[in-house]
Amino acid sequence: MVPDLRKQEILKYMTGKDVVYMQDLADELDISLSTIRRDLQALQEEGEVVLMRGGAARIMQRDFDEPVVRKKLINSEAKEIIAKKAAALVEDGDCIYVDSGTTTVAMLKYLAGKQITIVSSSTQLMEYMPIKGAKCILLGGEVRDDLESVFGSLTEKMISNLYFDKAFIGANGYIEDGAIYTYDPREARKKEIVKEYSRTAYVMMDTSKKNKHAFAKVFELNECILITEAD
Repeated sequence: MVPDLRKQEILKYMTGKDVVYMQDLADELDISLSTIRRDLQALQEEGEVVLMRGGAARIMQRDFDEPVVRKKLINSEAKEIIAKKAAALVEDGDCIYVDSGTTTVAMLKYLAGKQITIVSSSTQLMEYMPIKGAKCILLGGEVRDDLESVFGSLTEKMISNLYFDKAFIGANGYIEDGAIYTYDPREARKKEIVKEYSRTAYVMMDTSKKNKHAFAKVFELNECILITEAD
């Protein structure tokens, strides 16, 4: 089988799967492991897949993020579980960062009564205020209406003048033994700076985002603590 046809067969096999393993591909297509490795490497260079230990994940084909109004309806039960887990980690006296995103913002309603400072880049913060016991700070910057998020150089400068006990960050996908990803490089930069100015960085994502790749890398998964709905 010629290389282009093999690559088409590989992509066809990967359709609908979060991740595939090289041995499974070799068995399915009756091709040697060395050939599968070469083809997957070529597909990665073409932007079709991302390699991981022992296999590969198909790159998400969208190069844009869903608007907040739509994202609120997706995996809502999982997001509530994650939000409760995250809120339980917050202690009196903490200064925390809450990222823009429907999963991260969902934790705000579970923070009432805690003596804390909340800093956020989500304009959704205004919908939850006042939060009993909490001092709330909304960062300034360029506003992206569809994501209800602020970002840019002004936002980054403000973040770099603060320090967070705990940061709760959202993203669009993560690769096991790899990195976390988002669609907008400006959002990725903001999240990276937040991590740098935080004692502990948590990333909140439901398991539907496992082994999903998006346009911009944020940072390595081993640089944060992942919170999902799974036990």
